[in-house]
Amino acid sequence: MEREDHITQLLHSWSQGDQAAMEELMPLVFDELHRVARRYMSDERPGHTLQTTALVNETYLRLVSSEGANWEGRTHFFGVCATMMRRILVDWTRSRQALKRGGEARALDLDSEALAAVNQPGMDLVALDDALNALTAIDSRKGRVVELRFFGGLSVKETAEILGISPETVQRDWKMAKSWLRRELSGGSSRGA
Repeated sequence: MEREDHITQLLHSWSQGDQAAMEELMPLVFDELHRVARRYMSDERPGHTLQTTALVNETYLRLVSSEGANWEGRTHFFGVCATMMRRILVDWTRSRQALKRGGEARALDLDSEALAAVNQPGMDLVALDDALNALTAIDSRKGRVVELRFFGGLSVKETAEILGISPETVQRDWKMAKSWLRRELSGGSSRGA
């Protein structure tokens, strides 16, 4: 727990403008960021030109260039990093147009506790991003729950902490959001979350 407290202290110092705290922080969080990036990249097609370390480095560059970040703690920091990684990969995929809708992409299975299977082989990340953006437009909290749990790999408790809601509310939102996204990704109608 001491290491987590030290990371949180460094994040708070960085929020106050202490660049030395940021420089001390990065080596402490690199392995965890690399683990999250590896999860994202694990099922990308062989020969993918964006590598795990490049994804971590791009995330780092975006973090460094972000002005006035107010880090609430370690969990918040990793949630934001996971969101950044998702956006980097979606932007990369869109720019390369690696997958066409309905082509080689496999259907996304949100039934299981998908935290261990974020990147299924051939998953259409762009379709998932579009569906998640549509959900967020309808219900922003449910969108954040999916982002933090599915992409960030955060627990129910960690997600509840970040969003300032109860773990029970996170579980309800998670269940409803999975159902909504499953329907949206299968081409069904979506009238609300």
